[in-house]
Amino acid sequence: MKKTLALLAVLAATASQAQTTVKDAWVRGTVAQQTATGMFAQITSSSGGKLVSVASPVAGIVEIHEMTMDGNIMKMRAVPALELPAGKTVELKPGGFHVMLMDLKKELKAGDSVPLTLVVEGADNKRERIEIKATVQALGSSTPMKH
Repeated sequence: MKKTLALLAVLAATASQAQTTVKDAWVRGTVAQQTATGMFAQITSSSGGKLVSVASPVAGIVEIHEMTMDGNIMKMRAVPALELPAGKTVELKPGGFHVMLMDLKKELKAGDSVPLTLVVEGADNKRERIEIKATVQALGSSTPMKH
């Protein structure tokens, strides 16, 4: 009984330390021979921090990117981290901040599930790993499917 209570206490402490939530995560589908795509989601950090890295077994390279328009020219660049202001939702979306999955190992078809690991560094420099599964949506999608 003591072991069970100790385990429950550890689980409760771990759950209470979860500072960041990710919702509506999705990945744009690909076609054969396509080597890159984007992941989009809504991220909220209760105490603030920054998204410092993302990894996925479906891609050889995963980077946090920003897309901007300079006149009529689209510019995309990798950023070292994405700030997550305390209590505010940051939206990863087409045409803005997003996660690039590059050097894809296979075609991603609508309905597939893509595992990702996000690493968020809090204001206290502690790192939180968040395991998610993003649903693959049809190639032409620009918004997540509503369930």
